[in-house]
Amino acid sequence: MPHSTAKATSLLTTALAQHPVWQQLPAKELKNLEAQASHQTAASGTVLLAQGQLASRLGLVLRGELQLHDPDLGHAVRLGAGQLLGYGATPARQLTTWQATTLTDVEVAWWSPDVLQAVCAKHPALLCFFPSVTPPTAPSETRPAEGDAATALNLISTPIRTLIKCAPITLPPSSSIQATAQLMRERGVSSVLLMDADQLVGLVTDRDLRNKVVANALDVTQPVASIATRSLLTVQANSPAFEALLLLARHHIHHLPVLDGSELVGMITTTNLTEQHGASPVYLASDIYKQTTLDGLQTLSGRVKQLQQQLAAADASAYSTGHIITAITDALTVRLIQLAEQQLGPAPVPYLWVAAGSQARNEQTAKSDQDNCLILDDSYDEAAHGAYFKAFSKLVCDGLAACGYVHCPGEMMAMTDTWRQSRRVWAEYFRKWIEQPKPKALMLTCVFFDLRGIHGHTELLESLRQDVLVHTQGNSLFLAHMVSNALKHRPPLGMFGNITLSKNGDKPRTIDLKHSGIVPIVDLARIYALAAGVPVANTHDRLEVSANAGQVSEQSARDLRDALEFLAKLRIAHQARQTAQGQAADNFLALEELSNFERSQLKDAFGVVQTLQEVLSKRYSGGRF
Repeated sequence: MPHSTAKATSLLTTALAQHPVWQQLPAKELKNLEAQASHQTAASGTVLLAQGQLASRLGLVLRGELQLHDPDLGHAVRLGAGQLLGYGATPARQLTTWQATTLTDVEVAWWSPDVLQAVCAKHPALLCFFPSVTPPTAPSETRPAEGDAATALNLISTPIRTLIKCAPITLPPSSSIQATAQLMRERGVSSVLLMDADQLVGLVTDRDLRNKVVANALDVTQPVASIATRSLLTVQANSPAFEALLLLARHHIHHLPVLDGSELVGMITTTNLTEQHGASPVYLASDIYKQTTLDGLQTLSGRVKQLQQQLAAADASAYSTGHIITAITDALTVRLIQLAEQQLGPAPVPYLWVAAGSQARNEQTAKSDQDNCLILDDSYDEAAHGAYFKAFSKLVCDGLAACGYVHCPGEMMAMTDTWRQSRRVWAEYFRKWIEQPKPKALMLTCVFFDLRGIHGHTELLESLRQDVLVHTQGNSLFLAHMVSNALKHRPPLGMFGNITLSKNGDKPRTIDLKHSGIVPIVDLARIYALAAGVPVANTHDRLEVSANAGQVSEQSARDLRDALEFLAKLRIAHQARQTAQGQAADNFLALEELSNFERSQLKDAFGVVQTLQEVLSKRYSGGRF
């Protein structure tokens, strides 16, 4: 039954005074908070807030019990008297998809988001209790600048196509230099693309006119093709804008033609992009490519931990964070390769520097060791070329170590002779691992089946990858061994669904988020991808394409992607907190860091992984014998 106004006020006064969060406020502010509350009573079975409404207000349960649940996935948690829900209290990830339904007769006090924001602005320490409140602006020296990180996230999701402002300005290559300059002046552009029929054959910029024509007093009646850049880098229209900015920074260029397949659709310039997206990760990558010494790279690499803090504060998805952090690792790797070639001279035979493990999957965090290798052209001769590539790979790997990417404990690096081989030898490695899947071979496949070319001749990897997929697709014996190996990493759930904490090692009573949570999902996705014969390396993308290929149901793939995102975000936030406190980042999470709500989600995530591990185990159980 509804309470009278007097009784409701008395109940709220008592609840605020005894609440572990609100009791930290001065008495005067508690009275003000009480005055701004609205009251609601509801019978059992009432939907208090439907999907999409949870972010509209903050609630405090005064009496009774209600349930927060996701009606689509079946996830649910129970809340009782004294517990908070809604804006601020419920993590942002669940605000749009969960709803609140009463389990008994209840009474709830509600506040608008503005009220909570005002309280947190005056008492910022309370923000630790409200994960989905945007923190108030603080001086830049005490708080990471979130704007740059947030705009970087937009770059991940924004297709280049949407940033093209006008149709491409083109001329035939036979046009005169003077006619080209006149067209650029009329259109107010800094570049013109040269088209021969339907083929893009060159690019002329205002810099070309200044440096090649004016400075050399060149005859302006000559064909413009004589001053054009012919070897062009291009980008696809559906690629993310972040990719375009990194490409511009990496190659020190300012203009990038945009193609849709083979059709020219426009031009992107550095100015176009940075006008809209002054993202610090892009400037960091650009600064990396400007460095001429290892000391300079070391200094810049120190910003990666701060970047992860910014991304965590901006509530970036783990998927976006992984791509952005990995892009910085890629930039450091490429610049170290360039510096090594400057020191040693050009490589004697074609090669490809290849990232393995989390870098290959675009899933790095600020705490990473290095996994890499070299694929050399089959013209490689150890006697003639071995010394060069030994020195070359050592310079790069030692440089990465100096920048904070420690040497792989298992020596799975290009500086190790075994992992610096010709394409022919690499093909033999993979053939042997697939045909004779012994324990060490299975361990190596977990590293080297996740590969991505970083610098050099990418065709060396692509042809090798296709050969490997031909031998793994449908190979039930090999896949059964992969499943058996993957099941060594189990989520830490006990017999009754409780989380089991580590009892040994340097971090007792914690959860290893990497090996107990994330690695099992990575292993499942790798097996699905190998069974489907798909070449992608990123775990999220592997799950999506594997579902399309029928290796896992769409619902199970979504569940695993959601579990991965949740676990990876916990890991990123945990590491960001450690970095902010001056501690070394690790993967060991104490349950005390989590709310009851997050603990419930953690159990759900582990349960999804456990269930799908069992499904895969049964599918391939006959293949091991």
